[in-house]
Amino acid sequence: MIEQVSKAIEIQDIAFWNDVIQANPLLSFSLELTARCNNNCRHCYVNLPTNDISSINSELSLVEIKRIVDQVVQRGALWVLLTGGEPLLRDDFQEIYLYLKRKGLLVSVFTNGTLLNEEYVKLFRDYPPRDLELTVYGVSPEIYGNVTGKKNHFDLFINGLDLLDKYNVSYRLKAIAMKSTLDEFDKIKSFCQGRTKDYFYFDYKLHLRTDRNQLRNQLIIEERLSTKEILKLEADDPARSKALAKNCDNLIGNKTYKKEDGQSLFRCAIGNGSMYISSDGSLRLCQSLTHDKFVYDLKQGTLESALKTLVPKITESRSDSPEYSQRCGTCNYLNLCMWCPAHAYLECGRLDEMVDYFCELAHEHAGQLLENTRDRNSLIE
Repeated sequence: MIEQVSKAIEIQDIAFWNDVIQANPLLSFSLELTARCNNNCRHCYVNLPTNDISSINSELSLVEIKRIVDQVVQRGALWVLLTGGEPLLRDDFQEIYLYLKRKGLLVSVFTNGTLLNEEYVKLFRDYPPRDLELTVYGVSPEIYGNVTGKKNHFDLFINGLDLLDKYNVSYRLKAIAMKSTLDEFDKIKSFCQGRTKDYFYFDYKLHLRTDRNQLRNQLIIEERLSTKEILKLEADDPARSKALAKNCDNLIGNKTYKKEDGQSLFRCAIGNGSMYISSDGSLRLCQSLTHDKFVYDLKQGTLESALKTLVPKITESRSDSPEYSQRCGTCNYLNLCMWCPAHAYLECGRLDEMVDYFCELAHEHAGQLLENTRDRNSLIE
């Protein structure tokens, strides 16, 4: 008798996946359950106090969530990301989670882990999420407390991880590379790799707040790493460097954008495949795109109407700025850049404005990537 060994593969590697994408332009959505969080992280683009009355009153009810989810599923969505704020702050989180599972959706959850208890962990054990992802803000009480603004939350975070391990619930860890974590970043990396068998992932892209709070935005800017610091972190991560080099041709000079006339604002795949529903029921085709022109209130209308309204606006959006058409509108480094119309609007109040920090990082990033690729090719030759 021959023993067959099955091996897990990513869904995008299945042979018919491209046919699925072409047949169904709406495959996934993010559902922000609340903008509130029990942490008060310095770098966060959306976190209101736990007891913020205005936020609580504006949040989608369970009934409204079910109505919206039914519409999205009817459109053919396959999976959903539950995020926040901190999604576990919702008293009805379990009801929401199970409803999504019963609808046949693959459910992923982003959480800071400090609210995990046996009830939540047993829920995830009995009805496993597609992904459960937690962020490591430091591996010492001092750093963790400085980032989150909560001196006692490090112990709560560790307790959450221990509960997940106790009940054999799989999870992933990620880290935020910023000024406050830089001194112990190597320890953070070792911690993540020691707690999980998955790859180590970190993000340095700190975007400004969707509520445009200028005092909080200043904290985010102060936490951004310099170009030199970012490039060093990537150079010190062999797996990440290898992946970047492997995809060099796609990251630089990519010609797959919708239009290359230098005036189209949205050169990405926005509106094709995913969307973001905020805690107050506002639908955005991109999480960061908060411009009033591109937001639709699902409390007042339907998903079908929202897509018919927003998608043409995205497709037809153009800039009449000569500077834009000469720079961002035709830049070959866009896939390496933090710039996009949504983030330009958050940074400058204009959809077509260049951001110096983004531009400098993209060009330096491209230069190092090209140099590393040339070195790799010379070794092969």
